[in-house]
Amino acid sequence: MTRIAIMNQKGGVGKTTTALNLSAAIYRCGGNSMMLDMDPQAHLTSAHPAPVNNSEASLFGFYQNNLPLNQLLIEWDNVGKLICSHRELIKVETSFGKGPSILNRLKIGLSDLESDQPGLVTLIDSSPNLGVLTLSAIFAADLVIIPISSDFLSINGAKKIEHTLNALEKVLKKRVERRYLLTKYDKRRQMSSQVFNIAKTYFGEDVLDLVISENVDLAKSINEGKDIFSYNSKCTGALNYSELYQHLLSQQLI
Repeated sequence: MTRIAIMNQKGGVGKTTTALNLSAAIYRCGGNSMMLDMDPQAHLTSAHPAPVNNSEASLFGFYQNNLPLNQLLIEWDNVGKLICSHRELIKVETSFGKGPSILNRLKIGLSDLESDQPGLVTLIDSSPNLGVLTLSAIFAADLVIIPISSDFLSINGAKKIEHTLNALEKVLKKRVERRYLLTKYDKRRQMSSQVFNIAKTYFGEDVLDLVISENVDLAKSINEGKDIFSYNSKCTGALNYSELYQHLLSQQLI
């Protein structure tokens, strides 16, 4: 069982794109993958061809009505399973407290779900806000992937995540495994290589050497409710996400 939280304190860095296409890469190789949309903005949910619009049938129902996660699963062709988000999910930040009980709730819920889902890999598309939802994702995760788009501002968001992960080590009594993933990388732009080098300086060996290249098909595919492999299996984006999955597999992170 593997749980991967995908997060950055800056939006627009490729969190949702990574959750969708990494899940699809796992699914296409015969794996059991599930995406959990933990962002009240629900970008991943809205990309689904037929998303759940009822708050009680979304992740909010898990928090509000104690519904088990396995009752909230919907299928996504060629991608795996999805638990949808809803704008009501923002109420979790204010309505359920901030103590260990609420922060560990997702972890417990996923453990219950995994008992019926052999070999499940869960991809958590996290909120860009550092609050109860993001902390819950960290508490539940085995691995955190921090996408960094190839611009300087996304480095700041990644540094905030790094600071949070380090601060939580005493609480969790372990180091949360993390990897930094450069996205929207354009080798023709000097800024891309500069951001990569800055990331290496700050985060060292936790920065992945492979990158997700700037690729218009990645944006087009998600707008059409498709993973990149279904949209254009021969494009650079498909190759990159296939390489990402194979790398994580080779490192026994999945």
